Amino acid sequence: MGRSRRKPLPKDSVETEVESLTHDGKGVAHVDGKATFVYGSLPRERVRFVYTSRQRKYDEGRTVEVLEASPQRVEARCSQFGICGGCSLQHQDPEAQVVSKQQAMLDTLQRIGRVEPVEILSPLLSESAWGYRRKARLGVRYVPKKGGTLVGFRERGSSFVANIDTCHILHPRVGELLPALSQLIDGLSIRHKIPQIEMAMGDSVCVLIFRLLQEPSAEDLQKLAGFGAQHDVAIYQQDGGLETVRPVSGEPLELFYQLPDFDLTLRFLPNDFTQVNTDINRQMVRQAVEMLELEPVDRVLDLFCGLGNFTLPLARQAGEVTGVEGDSGLVARARANAQLNHINNVRFFTANLYETLENEPWLQDRFNKVLLDPPRSGAQEVLGHLPRLGAERLVYISCYPGTLARDAGILVHELGYRLFSAGIMDMFPHTAHVESMALFEKV
Repeated sequence: MGRSRRKPLPKDSVETEVESLTHDGKGVAHVDGKATFVYGSLPRERVRFVYTSRQRKYDEGRTVEVLEASPQRVEARCSQFGICGGCSLQHQDPEAQVVSKQQAMLDTLQRIGRVEPVEILSPLLSESAWGYRRKARLGVRYVPKKGGTLVGFRERGSSFVANIDTCHILHPRVGELLPALSQLIDGLSIRHKIPQIEMAMGDSVCVLIFRLLQEPSAEDLQKLAGFGAQHDVAIYQQDGGLETVRPVSGEPLELFYQLPDFDLTLRFLPNDFTQVNTDINRQMVRQAVEMLELEPVDRVLDLFCGLGNFTLPLARQAGEVTGVEGDSGLVARARANAQLNHINNVRFFTANLYETLENEPWLQDRFNKVLLDPPRSGAQEVLGHLPRLGAERLVYISCYPGTLARDAGILVHELGYRLFSAGIMDMFPHTAHVESMALFEKV
């Protein structure tokens, strides 16, 4: 028998009422009793949509007309909103976005972890919901039929690059530079061999790393360097692994950001992980340190410590801090940052926190307070060590509510902690991305 063909999607639009919002920013409706997730809609709206996919348990669609608008609806600032994949919530009032994210975190904690905080923290908000992003990976595609090179985020659900003149969420030094970048690449001999540009920005220096799949000519390098000088950005090239990242001319520039509350300067390399939103990062670090209620006698363990973003502020107030990170390069930068800031009460170790840790020397010590800042996959593998280390107070920084909720359930139901407080940090306005912070105390 031949393989059965998938039924074609209905061509006609369908009218429906939207009930709520998913945690990734899609409207939830039910059409003929079947859950349908409608992109571009908001709760309490009546919309017309077209199907974009149909599955056995649910369908997906895209809004084509808003018949009755939600009070939360605003006009999107970007003309390519709905096409570009960089944002998903520009059509929702920023205050409503924050409320939705806070509720998404609380719902996930209850549904997955079966926990709820004693207190709900006030959200941490940027001074501006626009121009905040200092770290990004932009797609590049040479498309003669569209007039030349496109530079920007990729289209939603596609490998194509969105055709935008200005990106309102990128820092203006890059967000307003997209047409000039397109024109630059159009004039290069290898314009069809540049798949992406990575942006990394500190407090003063902005670096753009051009990924090159072909050797640039001397003239190409001259044009790239000239562009950087003209627009006050540092142009780097990458033609292989991370070790090949280098300036197209001259010496590498020093990237750094400051944490003024703690009189700290942290240096980093363009490819290092750093938070995308400087304003929120400063608020986040301040709140985390306050929540741990540090004393000079405290011994603190900072897991997934990176280049010392939390470790060094903690060391300003605690007796001793130990940072652990799986990336040896970040550990090297953390040690250098401690030396730069004349901090002597810190130790750093390189360890894969997802593997067996019994032989790690730092696990033989005692720590009464702990900070966790894991990636999206969470920190499940290290949680069992915390009670025997003597951890009485624990701050958990999360970039994904699902793993925070899972880990919170383990801490509360298996390891004898209570979830005292939790709240969100709007690190990525106009997206459905939810960053949060939670405080656990040993019962």
